[in-house]
Amino acid sequence: MPKKTVQQRNRRSKAAQPAKEKPAPKEKKAAIEFCKKCGSIMIPEKRRKNTFLKCRSCGYEIQKNIHGLRIVEEKKAPKGIVVLEKDETILPVTDKACEKCDNPKAHWWLQQTRSADEPPTQFFRCTKCRHVWREYK
Repeated sequence: MPKKTVQQRNRRSKAAQPAKEKPAPKEKKAAIEFCKKCGSIMIPEKRRKNTFLKCRSCGYEIQKNIHGLRIVEEKKAPKGIVVLEKDETILPVTDKACEKCDNPKAHWWLQQTRSADEPPTQFFRCTKCRHVWREYK
């Protein structure tokens, strides 16, 4: 008896089995509808015994019989609110008289306000009245 090829074996085994009928795909009904004018999501709105779908953007409405549809929007709760009772700046203090209140102490810092080839500007903030002034070097 001659040897059968793999293809011949597969043909016979498939032919011997009855063809399986695939069930027709079920129609899925979309719970979300979109506005025909602008394409936004339509939101259900109840008025008396009737239910309407209303567009948030353009206001377009259609009457539709809807049961059990609910839209839930969740907002993340803030983790916590940080309350700063006192504005504490961690800046060096120097002996510099305030122009406004004559307080002898002021915080200071340097900041590059002009082009890189020019020296930085030195800022001062009074420790008492918090008045800010600058000096160019």
